[in-house]
Amino acid sequence: MLSKELLKKYKDPANFFNRDLSWIEFNRRVLQEALNPALPLLEKIKFLAIFNSNLDEFYMIRVAGIKEQIVANVLEPTIDGYTPIEQLRLIEKTLKPMLQTCQELWSNEIAPALKDNRIFILDYDDIDGKDRQRLREYFTKEIFPILTPLAFDPGRPFPYISNLSLSFAILVRKPNGESHFARLKIPNILPRMMNIDKILNPKHKTLTNGQFSAKFIWLGDLIKANLDLLFPGLEIIEAHKFRITRDTDIDIQEDEADDLLKVIEENIRQRRFGAVVRLEVADTMPEFMVETLIENLEITREDIHISEGPLGMSDIMALYDLPLHQLKFKPFYPVIPKAFEETDIFSLIKQKDVLIHHPYHSFAPVIDFIKQATKDPDVLAIKQTLYRVGADSPIIKALIEAAERGKQVAVLVELKARFDEENNIYWAKELEKVGAHVVYGLIGLKTHAKMSLVVRREAEGVKRYVHLSTGNYNEMTAKIYTDIGLFTCDDDICTDVSNIFNYLTGYSKQTEYAKLIVSPINMRDTYVSLIKREIDNVNSGGEGYIILKLNSIVDPFIIACLYEASNAGVKIELIVRGICCLLPGLKGISENITVRSIVGRYLEHSRISYFFNNGEENLYLSSADLMPRNLDRRVEVAFPVENGKLKAQLIKILKIMLKDNAQARELHNDKSYYYIDGDDSKKVNAQEWLMERAVKSGRTYIKNKI
Repeated sequence: MLSKELLKKYKDPANFFNRDLSWIEFNRRVLQEALNPALPLLEKIKFLAIFNSNLDEFYMIRVAGIKEQIVANVLEPTIDGYTPIEQLRLIEKTLKPMLQTCQELWSNEIAPALKDNRIFILDYDDIDGKDRQRLREYFTKEIFPILTPLAFDPGRPFPYISNLSLSFAILVRKPNGESHFARLKIPNILPRMMNIDKILNPKHKTLTNGQFSAKFIWLGDLIKANLDLLFPGLEIIEAHKFRITRDTDIDIQEDEADDLLKVIEENIRQRRFGAVVRLEVADTMPEFMVETLIENLEITREDIHISEGPLGMSDIMALYDLPLHQLKFKPFYPVIPKAFEETDIFSLIKQKDVLIHHPYHSFAPVIDFIKQATKDPDVLAIKQTLYRVGADSPIIKALIEAAERGKQVAVLVELKARFDEENNIYWAKELEKVGAHVVYGLIGLKTHAKMSLVVRREAEGVKRYVHLSTGNYNEMTAKIYTDIGLFTCDDDICTDVSNIFNYLTGYSKQTEYAKLIVSPINMRDTYVSLIKREIDNVNSGGEGYIILKLNSIVDPFIIACLYEASNAGVKIELIVRGICCLLPGLKGISENITVRSIVGRYLEHSRISYFFNNGEENLYLSSADLMPRNLDRRVEVAFPVENGKLKAQLIKILKIMLKDNAQARELHNDKSYYYIDGDDSKKVNAQEWLMERAVKSGRTYIKNKI
């Protein structure tokens, strides 16, 4: 048996890739997409914005956690051999050249390319006098009333600065010669990049000679040029931008939380006051201002990032909405599989299991499943887990209608879905108002499983229908995340799903499941057993083969099991989009393991597990990655795909991803990712292949719908 003792055999720091450094390599691959000369301009901008947005979250959560460990004097190294202090130093050392590349890309390539395409991002100094006057008038009427300069002097404390807010540090001088410090927040309720065409010319036409053009200025530049209106009678000596990032991870003592809803709401409010973990400043900021910020934000010089370009570059995502379709990927409209031409979705599911693969397939059948259940007089109950549902969810609206129609509606709303807490609280309250049974999960466990159960009265008795998925019930992310869902009425799976809902909503202690693998109950042990079976098959003279497609693989014991399988002769191919703490190609350890990552047009989010099993080929889809949190501290589900045709579809998806030599990079044992060399005439782009295949096999959905 592969016992926990196995970890000792491989517990050498050289055998593991640090989790946070591995994540940085993932974000490097995102940045590489922005650098890709083959990409259209607005797609480059999108990837550059995502790179910066990812980095914000990384500092708010991961770097904040490491700094908390340092403050707590944690000296114990992680399994990769690094102490928290060493991790922090390596993070900053690795990121510094990447940030420089980001700034150079914007200044030297993207901004000039925008200009070539008649999108002008103007320096305020380049605007002529008459236009400046028009902008000043606009500032006075529309922006000035919103702004609140805050003084800092012996009589007034240093002002509170909110997370990710962009501000000016300002030095003003009184007529008597005294100098004072002030802070001015650039309001985030206004667009960072202001389109000034209508301000300068109310009759401005978007198209000139059939070509689109637009002029932008940075909101901060407009504010800086008019600071004298905010400080009348004072001389503006210095004004420089800065931006802070705070620790935003919610720490919930659930044992002391009588009302989880109230605790989450309070923690969201407290999130604004987390410790500062990063200070970004313009390279023009003088030393005395930097020192003032260091002292009053209670940070060190190591927490500072000095930028030569714009701060808060995630905001450039606004440019992606420009109506310049020639500067984007060719539009792709999701298709509806032909199977769903059946008008009654329950009749379809009763005939056969159905797979849908987003975003190649439309999310509409998932919404229709709930909507039809809502309106069907024979449907008695609907049960669903909700993790990230979006701000205007048609599924929740359907659940509310179902409750109003008198159906039994039970919804598990995960309030601890990071950065979606406020949205989930709102929907939880709306569901409670109409009498739906709303529960918030189990103490100490985050519910991450994606399940829907419909109970229907039929001629032969009560029948259950299930939808299980690797991704969220969110129609917006379903357009850009790759996820796979299964519709089934298999009795064993439906019984398992019912038992899981009873486990979540009641006092059920069900530990045995017919077909589903459930975390934290049996997922870890089951995956270990599946790996061991491949080892046993090789030892018995057969073939061992494993393919795992994941977002992340972090769990040290599972990694040790895969190392053991590699040493036994099992062929292992990993497709890991993000963090991979396993190192392939280590002599005597992982020579039979390859790792590749695909970063492309869509975010690879589906998790697929394939085990050869002496030719019987077991396939599972799951909401879980192979991380300690997913295996031990979350409610997760892995569900089998047993129909031969559907298994063949999943194997085809895995095989095309293993052939990708356009978007895929391969991890080497030097902890670097390299593009896969190949004949340019035989380039395989898995995502493009899947788009083409979907169009051939289904009917294109209406363009302005999901």
